[in-house]
Amino acid sequence: MRMVYHVMSAPQPLGLLFLASGERGLRHVSFMDRRSLKRTIAVMDAASPGNRWEPSLFDLRPLADQMDQYFTGATHTLSWPIDPQGDELSRAVWRALLRVPYGETCTVAQLAREVGQPRNLRAVAQAVLTNPLAIVVPCHRVLGADGKPSNYVGGLPRKKFLLAVEQRFRRMGGLDDNRVIGELTRRVPRAAATARVGLKRVAAAKKRPVATSSRAATPVKAPKKRSR
Repeated sequence: MRMVYHVMSAPQPLGLLFLASGERGLRHVSFMDRRSLKRTIAVMDAASPGNRWEPSLFDLRPLADQMDQYFTGATHTLSWPIDPQGDELSRAVWRALLRVPYGETCTVAQLAREVGQPRNLRAVAQAVLTNPLAIVVPCHRVLGADGKPSNYVGGLPRKKFLLAVEQRFRRMGGLDDNRVIGELTRRVPRAAATARVGLKRVAAAKKRPVATSSRAATPVKAPKKRSR
């Protein structure tokens, strides 16, 4: 099968992200860390050998653009066909993760109940940790039983960063949100009004006559000549 891939740069501490897609959808989104591209592909190919790997910015650039928008809060959703490979339980867990809203979190126990496996916490936790589509399938939204960030496939600093991004932008609806546009509309007239007041003051100052000193305005009389 033809597998296209692209390496994109994400904000720190995320670093380089490896994106790979097959014919049916996205297969891998992973943190490269210090692995070479050759080593990264070898690890992916070991899980499903026989693929033909080809670099393709054309195929995956739209997804990379969406992810850039996600990191800046311009979008809250990543709309892209996905095709993660795993057993039935793992796929059920990943589908449940897609239903966790932007800026919100859950626990492994809640996920287990969601997929009908309330007593199988270990297997559900393993599915979260082996999620092959980091960020796109938001396993970073899973917290520990104590409500704090816990294990993450990319490490705890990355998990905290992603959670912080979503907390910061959760109340904004993206660039096309009416609330954001309305806020900008309210700000522009105020700025324009302030500018108009400033221009009027400048114009008035130019029309105001220049005050002169009374001493300078009094003519100087010539001294009288004395008669002899």
